[in-house]
Amino acid sequence: MADRFDSIFRSGLFDGSVVLVTGGGTGIGRCTAHELAALGANVVIGGRRREVLDGTAEEIGRAGGKCDVVELDIRNQEMVDSVVAAVASKHGRIDGLFNNAGGQFFALAEDLSPNAWRSVVDLNLNGTFLVSAAVYRHSMAEHGGAIVNMLADIWTGYPGMAHMSAARAGIENLSMTLSLEWARKSIRVNCVAPGTVMSSGIVTYPEEVQKRTAAEGSINPSGRLGTESEVSAAVVFLLSPAAAYITGETLKIDGGARFQKGRFIQFKAHNRTARFDGFHLRPDFRGTPFEDV
Repeated sequence: MADRFDSIFRSGLFDGSVVLVTGGGTGIGRCTAHELAALGANVVIGGRRREVLDGTAEEIGRAGGKCDVVELDIRNQEMVDSVVAAVASKHGRIDGLFNNAGGQFFALAEDLSPNAWRSVVDLNLNGTFLVSAAVYRHSMAEHGGAIVNMLADIWTGYPGMAHMSAARAGIENLSMTLSLEWARKSIRVNCVAPGTVMSSGIVTYPEEVQKRTAAEGSINPSGRLGTESEVSAAVVFLLSPAAAYITGETLKIDGGARFQKGRFIQFKAHNRTARFDGFHLRPDFRGTPFEDV
């Protein structure tokens, strides 16, 4: 296995840039932090679990990258404001923000308590707003920048995750609105919307949900599930100068799953598209339902 991220983008693309990645200790956030650091960014990863943040920062350091760690609960307005202010003060500015932090759990709508509903909306929608607003106040209002927000494949509803899909739909509209309000400050705001991706979090769901999820690959037009690297590449593109004329948009990374054509055409495994996976520390799915997906 390689000792650093094998990015598709040119070396040094983010030299001198400062990028904050929330939820940067695990999953897609961790992968994206590695890629940005490999491209020269000074990456700052934030989250609630110090141990996983420190682990990711150590990985990035061993690969030759630069990574700072901040403990951050994106639901806590005072903490968000204080942490973002400290990051901007230390580095002089924040050029990019990847609002990756969030969370949800599998539950049918009739089983969701009001508190469960509020907690997921608070974490995903409110947290995205709080961090974006703090980064605007403490850096981007003066220096400009780019923001990428995390969505999901919500276009045809999301049975079992009504709380998450409602919150993510709110994030998309928020992103469009901010892209208009903050354009005068040279700030771009876009979203990425992954379909089913083989990330570390995928094995935290009940085994039956994992099995159904693994089976989705064979009915996806691409014939497979996605990789963390394929989402990271989209985030990096939207943060980069190549996307300077793109704002208020959502880039869907789902292998065509949103078109829901599986009921008419069966997309078998032999139709699989080529897979991109440049992450040298990609999750190991041996022994899980995703081993052969």
